[in-house]
Amino acid sequence: MTLSKIKQLATLGIHQPKEVFCQLDRTALIAHAIQKGEASLAENGALNILTGKFTGRSPKDRYIVKDEITENRVFWNEVNQAITQGTFNELYDLTTEYLSAKELYVRDCQVVSSEDLAKHILVVSTKATQDLFAANMFIENPDIENREVDWTVLVASDLQISNHQELGLHAANCVAIDFTRHVVLVIGTGYTGEIKKSIFSVLNFILPVEDEVLSMHCSANVGKDGDTALFFGLSGTGKTTLSADVNRYLVGDDEHGWSDRGVFNFEGGCYAKCLGLDPKHEPEICGAIKSGSLLENIKFYEGTTIPNFQDDSITENMRVSYPLSYISSYREVRLVDAPNNIFFLSADAFGVLPPISKLTVEQAMYYFINGYTAKVAGTEMGVSKPTATFSACFGQAFMPLHPMEYAELLRDRLKKNPDTKVWLVNTGWIGGPYGIGRRIKLSYTRSLIQAALSGELEEYPMEVHLIFGLKYPTFCQDVPQQVLGAKQLWNNDEAYDEQAKALKSLFENNFKKYQDTYFTTV
Repeated sequence: MTLSKIKQLATLGIHQPKEVFCQLDRTALIAHAIQKGEASLAENGALNILTGKFTGRSPKDRYIVKDEITENRVFWNEVNQAITQGTFNELYDLTTEYLSAKELYVRDCQVVSSEDLAKHILVVSTKATQDLFAANMFIENPDIENREVDWTVLVASDLQISNHQELGLHAANCVAIDFTRHVVLVIGTGYTGEIKKSIFSVLNFILPVEDEVLSMHCSANVGKDGDTALFFGLSGTGKTTLSADVNRYLVGDDEHGWSDRGVFNFEGGCYAKCLGLDPKHEPEICGAIKSGSLLENIKFYEGTTIPNFQDDSITENMRVSYPLSYISSYREVRLVDAPNNIFFLSADAFGVLPPISKLTVEQAMYYFINGYTAKVAGTEMGVSKPTATFSACFGQAFMPLHPMEYAELLRDRLKKNPDTKVWLVNTGWIGGPYGIGRRIKLSYTRSLIQAALSGELEEYPMEVHLIFGLKYPTFCQDVPQQVLGAKQLWNNDEAYDEQAKALKSLFENNFKKYQDTYFTTV
């Protein structure tokens, strides 16, 4: 630890910590984690941790300071909850006092791969495994320490806020973001994803507001000829699977920006779900689980240290983090061209959306704002029907601005790049709703996406869906023709029309929430 780092911590209000470990490599962090009992070592060399009470994010416990910067810009709601500067300051003092008595891990890292927009992030935590997570997920840049720190993340996962009710907080844990002080506090939760997603939330505010960048919750890859594709989709829609294409190079799997210069990743790693992970279907992810990777909430097969990805007794949200370099198809580039194709992935459990549709700019804004998929609720007591799920911009939990602001940025990008095609892809059910129909074959979806990427799909005959107004192809190589229109496989036109109109009504009702002064007719 250098004298400058001691002074830096003192400036933050962290005085005389027991010991400070700066910029440790993965080998050292693994040793620390095992020695301190933070993690167990899997047979494949990866560390496995239990994150305690929280095995996922706690969105109801995230707060943003309402001040001159945020008061009239943040879309205040049940996701973007306000706290006062005074409350944040009290939480900050509580956190720095707690950290002052601990052994600390400190990491200088970068977010945003495009150098003109890169940010210097300082992460201070109490656990070697949290530092390993930061090392995996953020971008390593030895020169970043020479730049002024843009944002600081203080992680006190074992601290509890005893007076949370007096402070107006829901619980003894929270994530608090202050855009004036440029500080994030992660208190009382061991779920490492809060570290990553808090910074994503920060970028989703500052990049659109300050730099007119469209920040996006999506994966990205490029073809061998340099064409870029983006994949948006909520959990269970196939975003990770479809973007991990052996014939294309992965740019990133979760968070990207689109500026006048092109598309760039925010991160330096992947944070992949592991439930049901199978080497046959997900060889790249399985291959990345090795020394330096951090598994979360995985059980081992009894009597072994072999991870059991089929056992969800701890949580279905079991995860692994690893650097992008662990993926064989990863291409190390800081910036790629504007997208040639954008795919909105929706697992429609109602079984009425066509397998693929080409969207106009106006339709792209509409489906982007709706951020639709459907959850299958058949395993829940008393629930037998699919449930529509809408998450604005396919990432509502991380979007501080009004969804219309992101949609207008998308519109502007599409108008500046008229060759960009946008597609709505149904990766869900065909031939009827869940319980009656069947899930569309992955091979069909891959064939449709490949045809869209190559440009072939636009050459095929198209029809307009009479209910949704979507233009869809009536032919695609290796996909049965009756699959493409969605309606033919139902064998009951009246039932199909009734279900399609019901889903359309859900779209319209959801969209009405956002039809306000931000909306501009395209």
